[in-house]
Amino acid sequence: MNIHKKPFGKQILQIDDLSATCDDIVSKLQENVYKQLGRKGGVVGISGGIDSSVTFVLAVRAFGPDKVLGIMLPEKDSSPDSLLLAHELASQFGVETIKEDITSALGGFGCYRRRDEAIKRVIPEYNPDTHKVKIGIKQSSLQQNMPPVFSVTVIDFDGNERSKLLHVKDYLQIVASSNFKQRSRMSMLYYHAERLHYAVIGTPNKHEVEQGFFVKYGDGGVDVMPIASLYKTQVYQLAEHLKIPREIIERTPTTDTYSAEQTQEEFFFQLPFELMDLIWYGWENGYEAQEVAEVLGKTREEIKNVYKSFERKRKTTDYLRRSPII
Repeated sequence: MNIHKKPFGKQILQIDDLSATCDDIVSKLQENVYKQLGRKGGVVGISGGIDSSVTFVLAVRAFGPDKVLGIMLPEKDSSPDSLLLAHELASQFGVETIKEDITSALGGFGCYRRRDEAIKRVIPEYNPDTHKVKIGIKQSSLQQNMPPVFSVTVIDFDGNERSKLLHVKDYLQIVASSNFKQRSRMSMLYYHAERLHYAVIGTPNKHEVEQGFFVKYGDGGVDVMPIASLYKTQVYQLAEHLKIPREIIERTPTTDTYSAEQTQEEFFFQLPFELMDLIWYGWENGYEAQEVAEVLGKTREEIKNVYKSFERKRKTTDYLRRSPII
């Protein structure tokens, strides 16, 4: 281990000066939007989630409440809580909001039809009118060094669940269909940004960018990403400092993409973010798996498995981070 590197510990991601960190992000955001992009404010898609909420409040600090527009973009599978919490956030900080329901647009794209077609190939009795649905990863990245295996779960009105593993063809069709949601939202954000001469402010955090948990030209289609260098635990630290509504801070992070409730951990990350943040920090900063394992109460083999999972995700999602080839 590099002798200049500080010992690995559970407090290694604690931000020492939250005010200074917020001020630094705000200053950079002003530089990016006013000087580099030549825009006069920001549009932020708000969903009642922690990342979009922190991004939204930082934008308010950077441009003022009269130069920020909060856009709520629900569709028929969205949780009602998302709209309520987004309203609460905007009201607290005195910012105008617009609700744009994208259900009809998604219907026009065939989003739901194409998704349901793939689900019914796997579970023929699935009916979107009587079942809720979600997809998720089966095994934990701690237990084995294997690529993720996805399954689809349908839930009837009585709460009975049925899950089946997804063939890659069906998985890809479900995801490609669902990605219409993020790409439709991106189009609507740019409509409002262009009519106001504003920039689109993106909400992805470090893990979403680095591990590829975003849709290319969807939630990845933005002008600037002010929290893309922050670990999830650091986003929560800023949320406390910025006085984000308590209901948002305490809400379990969800994908809010499928009709059944689903956490981000279940769908993609496979680990609680408190643990994932620390292991990722250890991996990207060259800490030996044994040192990380001792601090976190895991085995060396478990940490090595997660390191390999990170490497695999970085490699397989490299395409998402690439700019167009000229």
